Amino acid sequence: MNPDRFNLIVTTLRGMESLSASELVDILNRMGDSSPKIEQTRIAGLLTAKTSLNPVEVVEKLKDIVEKEPWLLRSIQRVIPVEEVVETNIQKIAEVAHRLAQSIPADHTFRVTVEKRHTQLSSREIIEAVAAKIDKKVNLERPDWVVLVEVLGGLTGISVIKPDQVFSASKHS
Repeated sequence: MNPDRFNLIVTTLRGMESLSASELVDILNRMGDSSPKIEQTRIAGLLTAKTSLNPVEVVEKLKDIVEKEPWLLRSIQRVIPVEEVVETNIQKIAEVAHRLAQSIPADHTFRVTVEKRHTQLSSREIIEAVAAKIDKKVNLERPDWVVLVEVLGGLTGISVIKPDQVFSASKHS
């Protein structure tokens, strides 16, 4: 995986990666991306995708599409927007998270959420390093924003999104 290769993370059931990749290509084509790049990762049930579209807008449009045509998604479970990808290094993760978190309005709250696969780093270490660099109020229960850190082995995707800006099929079925 190369850091410039993805801006979406897609989860599916093990063994359903090919079907999910096809579904994702069809959906992204409908949205106007004629040549998305989909990659199976070494992690079972996990794909990465690079789209020319804004990844947060893809999630929003996907919710609309599934609302109207739920049969279009049979195997995709979640679609997670990624704003930036860095190598998995706590300092780099914290720096990028800090820069992206500048978009959080001063009076808004945030939470750091870490999903990690194929790494020895502890979630607590990552959360502490990221939160220490963000000068906003923390709200673990009902944050206005989520600083999402997705560790995929040697690469980490980071996004600053609203809590409802991850697509989850279970919430739309």
